[in-house]
Amino acid sequence: MTTIDRTTNALVPALPRGRTLRLGASRIGYETRIYFRSGDQVFFTFLFPVVMLAIFSTAFSAMGNVGEAPDGTGGVSQAAFYLPGMIAAGILLSGVQNLATDIATEKSDGTLKRLGGSPLPVISYFLGKMGQVLVTSVLQIALLLLVSRFLFDVTLPTEPERWLTFAWVYLLGIATSAVLGIALSALPRTGKSATAVIIPIVLVLQFISGVYLSFTMLPEWLQNVASVFPLKWIAQGMRSVFLPEGFASQEPTGGWDLPMVALVLGVWAIVGLVLTRLTFRWVRRS
Repeated sequence: MTTIDRTTNALVPALPRGRTLRLGASRIGYETRIYFRSGDQVFFTFLFPVVMLAIFSTAFSAMGNVGEAPDGTGGVSQAAFYLPGMIAAGILLSGVQNLATDIATEKSDGTLKRLGGSPLPVISYFLGKMGQVLVTSVLQIALLLLVSRFLFDVTLPTEPERWLTFAWVYLLGIATSAVLGIALSALPRTGKSATAVIIPIVLVLQFISGVYLSFTMLPEWLQNVASVFPLKWIAQGMRSVFLPEGFASQEPTGGWDLPMVALVLGVWAIVGLVLTRLTFRWVRRS
């Protein structure tokens, strides 16, 4: 059997069965090694949430606990308060910013064109990208939890149901971020402009989605805008895991609204898949 080369329309031999998954697994290792060899990428998508957590926890430590009673009891430390938002930001950075800039650069420098002319299936290529995002984001969250626990003495949840919530919010959030990152890679016209195009989008979403500022501090119209996008819901889902139940009353609806978290993220995942299918090309069209 043969397949058609996507760039030259020439016939090339089809791969044996099972090779697609094996090539995808091999691409995961390759993509992960390339990721950690890029210093700027490691800092701005892997270490950035850890650095921001340390900055906010230290800078606002003199303000005391968040949500404490008038007599000074209760509440959580600044580090505990910011931890859910930084995990959510890390998911967004790992998926959207990482993949959008990376794929746009590969498209610009001809890497995708060369891959498109090889027998590598597009599924294997995406398995490599998605697998790299999964590996690096798990390592990033593990680092955030370790820093929170041992550097800032944050008490982590012990209830199994909270960690089950963490698992599905994380998996749905990282999948949604990854497919949206692939779709957004079509926006930059060149690899050099990718960072300038993608980072402002990601940065604005972080500021309006309850990552750096308490969501209820924002005007209602801005809360409504942020509620359209997935980061607000990832952050809300993570707050339900790491913050005491009493903090649910501070959400706009007075509760964690986990079914709505799942619904919005699921819709955005489908939207991302459709946009990826419509916009992804091995070679950028003029």
